[in-house]
Amino acid sequence: MAGIQVSSNLLLSKSLPSLRCRREIVGARVNAPRVHLGVVSHPKLPSRYLVDEMETRTGYPIARHDTKSSDDPMVIAKLYAIMEAVADRVEMHKNIGEQRDNWNRLLLTSINAMTLSGATMAGLAALAAEGSPLMALKLSSIVLYVAATGLLLVMNKIQPSQLAEEQRNAARLFKQLRVQIETTLALGKLDINDVNEAMEKVLALAKAYPLPLLGSMLEKFPSKVEPARWWPKQRSKQGFVGKIEGNNGWTRTLEEEMRQVVRVLKQKDLAEYIDLGSKALKLNKMLAISGPLLTILGALGSSFVGTTDCSWPVMMGVVAGAVATAVNSLEHGGQVGMVFEMYRGNAGFFKLIEENIMSNINEKDVERRENGEILEMKVALQLGRSLSELKQLAAIAECSEEFASKLF
Repeated sequence: MAGIQVSSNLLLSKSLPSLRCRREIVGARVNAPRVHLGVVSHPKLPSRYLVDEMETRTGYPIARHDTKSSDDPMVIAKLYAIMEAVADRVEMHKNIGEQRDNWNRLLLTSINAMTLSGATMAGLAALAAEGSPLMALKLSSIVLYVAATGLLLVMNKIQPSQLAEEQRNAARLFKQLRVQIETTLALGKLDINDVNEAMEKVLALAKAYPLPLLGSMLEKFPSKVEPARWWPKQRSKQGFVGKIEGNNGWTRTLEEEMRQVVRVLKQKDLAEYIDLGSKALKLNKMLAISGPLLTILGALGSSFVGTTDCSWPVMMGVVAGAVATAVNSLEHGGQVGMVFEMYRGNAGFFKLIEENIMSNINEKDVERRENGEILEMKVALQLGRSLSELKQLAAIAECSEEFASKLF
């Protein structure tokens, strides 16, 4: 018992210093003065996290931009928000374009099948004996012709091939706008004007190529052919007077060269595609009127089969159906509406180049213009020419019949 008591006293004596030390530490912590740190702000996420989130949400790779610290973070956030909306619009127009291209193929196949079936039944009705077989074949032919006429009227009104081309153009132009916004972010020196300009471009594109059919669909048979316009209107400014030699890449020679390029674009390229668009529109109008007319004639011919000894009802019922099939195949299988929209879009492309050049030339302050050398290079690339070919075109513009563009 004495041994146990001695060992317990030894353990107690060893543990006392450590207990005192812990008590002193705890007391020091409890009695420590409180320090007021003020408002603690959370660190802002680096821009790369925003870019990663954008890539995840849109499914498109986005270039990393080393934005300068002087750029307004709110402006950068707004531009990224616009990029997200633009990426979404690209997918929307792409999907709807595919859907309307399917409309064109499926409706054309259905209408041609009904028209040929109606013509076949009209021919069989002429061979059938009087009574129920004759009446059944006549009614079937008439119903098929009337149904084909109704579908054809709708198809000619909306022009699915032209609708698909509009959506393809919209998807391409929205992709181009996304690249332009990325370039703006990469160059830096951002302000609210960049945001406003991007918003105006988005709204102009949405107006030029609407998504819905009812209410806002583009007129498929306009009274006058005009170039497509998908960019916001630019304010006209007074021309610059004075010396511009060497200012922001502009010289008198370059300015005159750009004027000559605009002259060729207006007189040759733009006029040519407006003329081609007018011809395509006239052909499309003629075919759009002829198709339903022929199916109606086929229905009338079928209704008179068996009522007279003459052969004209059978001839009308069969021949009208065959010709209607050929006309519909030419109009919608040949996609005449798409060809018209393509010509209209090409004319708009040349109109955009013209306005871009003239807006720079007419800018009063040379330093606010786009750099002259860069503009010259961009115009040359857009027209499919080298810089030397562009200069040569401007030099012989007055006496040459050459078109400005080598792309179209």
